[in-house]
Amino acid sequence: MTYPFLRRVAFSLATGAALALATVSPSQAAAKIQRLISPGGIEAWFVQDATVPLIAMEYSFAGGSAQDPKDKSGVANLVGDLLDEGSGDLDSKTFHERLDRRAIELSFSATRDTFRGSLRMLRDNKDEAFDLLRSALTSPHFDTADVERIRSQVLSGLRRETTNPTSLASRKFLEVTFGDHPYGRQTNGTLDSVPTVTVADMKDYVGRVLAKDTLKVAVVGDVDPATLGKLLDHTFGSLPAKADLTPVADIEAAKPPQRAFVPLDVPQTVITFGGPGVKRSDPSFMAAYVVNHILGGGGLSSRLYREVREKRGLAYSVYESLLWMEHSAIFIGNTGTRADRAGDTIDAIDKEVRRIAEEGPTQKELDEAKSYLKGSQMLALDTSSKLAQALLQYQQDKLPIDYIEKRNAIVDAVTMDDAKAAAKRLWGQGLLTVVVGRAPQAAAQPAAAPATKSN
Repeated sequence: MTYPFLRRVAFSLATGAALALATVSPSQAAAKIQRLISPGGIEAWFVQDATVPLIAMEYSFAGGSAQDPKDKSGVANLVGDLLDEGSGDLDSKTFHERLDRRAIELSFSATRDTFRGSLRMLRDNKDEAFDLLRSALTSPHFDTADVERIRSQVLSGLRRETTNPTSLASRKFLEVTFGDHPYGRQTNGTLDSVPTVTVADMKDYVGRVLAKDTLKVAVVGDVDPATLGKLLDHTFGSLPAKADLTPVADIEAAKPPQRAFVPLDVPQTVITFGGPGVKRSDPSFMAAYVVNHILGGGGLSSRLYREVREKRGLAYSVYESLLWMEHSAIFIGNTGTRADRAGDTIDAIDKEVRRIAEEGPTQKELDEAKSYLKGSQMLALDTSSKLAQALLQYQQDKLPIDYIEKRNAIVDAVTMDDAKAAAKRLWGQGLLTVVVGRAPQAAAQPAAAPATKSN
């Protein structure tokens, strides 16, 4: 995608400040969410909102980077970067000019489980926006010049990552956690794999993955149901009926405690930590979500922040979150500290993790976390695009269409016993820890003085 900045600027200029104020509250959304079925049988979760003349659509296909061939990680990522680089009778330059002229935002991306897309436009430009998306999905060019230009950009980014401690820590953590499973590979590929990806590989991916049977769609904006149904059929109707996906096995994350070290001569040591998590379909998921907020997901109010930053001054920030996927789930956290204080930082994190696993949260922590999580939903869904993203995620998570209405009651239902059980389950075994930086003995020593010649 060559001109994302220009498209963002064009969109902002065209829509003006009024669009920035466009809001759809969760209570309004809950009452308005429709399950729309197009004449051609394409389903979408839809909120009709004429507050401003804007339409936002989020959609996904099952597959993602888990469908990359084992020795060619990065295929899905390259496809995402190239679908808008010319299609149909439009070359790359003309395609982007059409987007910019109409202030249309169009993007693609790959997660481990899904290939996703986003489309945002003014109401009056909807026909052209949906037609450009149809063209990108059904007749991408993958011209040699565009492929090599995008490949060069991806490789440049990968080379930068070889000296980035956070990137190295993430890569090593996934290797330790998932081994040879597709989840253990990098979505954007490697310096060895990306040069081997061919146009045939990308066309094969498009043909296997972009199909109607795994398509999920969420639309929020100023369009009526009948018109939207026709647009969906025009955009997605000619895609293959069924995907041809390679099966992906369920996998349990590696059991802690384990520790890995990656040497890198940088002033700040990066620490990534985590372990097995809780899948979204698990009945105890919400209890885990609440107690995780208390440990590391609550920003300045979290236990880890207080213990690591406020009390000891070991790091500027520390966070931890739950990640759930189709075939596994983990929790993962990250912080950075001075090389000579890495050991103290790891000890402080370990200690706090053990404490909450053994004791659980306090009643005050539980009450405050539940209150925050209920109130923060309003901010999380305060624009058309955010609401569309949430509705797509709910579909991917196999949640009911009225989940927005039910969520606060589900949060409220988490008891102290639930929270304690979730804390013990998540953190009772300790941590998988990856440290990237100077070796401990080197970090403890001052820099060597330059050698001098004897006379």
